[in-house]
Amino acid sequence: MADLTPLLAFRWSPRAFDPDAELTGDEAASLLEAARWAPSTENAQPWRFALGHRQDETWKRILVSLPEGDQGWARHASALVVGAHTGASRVPAGGEAERAAYDLGQAIAHLTVQAAALGLHVHQLTRFDRARLAAELDLAVGIRPLVVAAVGRLGDPYALPAELRDRETALRRRHPLPALLLR
Repeated sequence: MADLTPLLAFRWSPRAFDPDAELTGDEAASLLEAARWAPSTENAQPWRFALGHRQDETWKRILVSLPEGDQGWARHASALVVGAHTGASRVPAGGEAERAAYDLGQAIAHLTVQAAALGLHVHQLTRFDRARLAAELDLAVGIRPLVVAAVGRLGDPYALPAELRDRETALRRRHPLPALLLR
């Protein structure tokens, strides 16, 4: 493998989170600050975030928008972060919504790498009830939730249901680099 910073090489998306670990205020601020400094088209910074710490009202409102199967493990995360963007919803490819979604992706990637630097892990979810989440958080018109990131410290994978435990403890696999190159 090419030389890669350990922050990227050892990053992964666990489902087993420590149900007793808390995200400190400094850690939360550090994650959001990393996201804030992500590059964006014309420095628009179209991202918006909602942060819920385990068991607070925001966390509960985020959790109920996740599919039931994901709620089972995500409820152990120290925090749930909603990543939303301000791009208009009906713009052709290459337009405002597409750029805003791309920029939000970079912000979430920065947050994820910062989490790794802090000894935290992030599992990103894009399957959730967006309309319900927008209503639960009373998001303004034009704010579009795109991702929920579960954040926390590693927990016991053997506390997961069997099917998730098998996925959690399996070897990490990535496509080989040549398979990703356009010809």
